Amino acid sequence: MASLARLFRRLPGPLARTLHTETVAPENTLSALRLIGSQPSQYVVASFLGRKYILTPRDLLTVPRIRDVNVGDVLTLDAIHELGSREYTLRGNPTIPLSRVKVEATVVEHTKGPMEYVFKKKRRKGYRKTIQNKQPYTRLRIGNINIFPSQA
Repeated sequence: MASLARLFRRLPGPLARTLHTETVAPENTLSALRLIGSQPSQYVVASFLGRKYILTPRDLLTVPRIRDVNVGDVLTLDAIHELGSREYTLRGNPTIPLSRVKVEATVVEHTKGPMEYVFKKKRRKGYRKTIQNKQPYTRLRIGNINIFPSQA
C-alpha cells in the first residue's frame, strides 16, 4: 500500500489530483439528469432496428435500409437504454422515458455497401456460380441530446 502512495506522489500534478477527487452520487433521477445535462458531452445507448448503438451528437450512423423514409426526414429514437457523460451514467429500466430524454436522427442518404461475392460450387459436377450483391444502407446524422429534468 505504501508503494502505491509513493507512485501517486510521483505522478504529474493534474493526474495526481484526479486520483483523489470524490464524486457525489445524486439522490434521485431528477438530480442525476441535471448533473448529466451540466456536463460538456453526453452519450446515449439506444436501440434502433433491433440493435443497440452508442451515440453522441453529430454521429453518422449506418443502418440497414429503412424503406419508408426519405432523405431529410427526422426520426425520433424512442428506445433509449442509457444516458451518460464522462462522470455520470443513468440507466433505464429497461428504457428511459421519452418525457426525460429526446434524441433525433436526420436521414442523410440511402446508399449501398461494397460489392460482396459468394461463390458456389459442387464438386465433380461442373456446377460453378458466382453471386454478386450490394447491401442497401441508410445513413443517419444524430442530432442533439435534449434532457428534460424539470418535467414531472
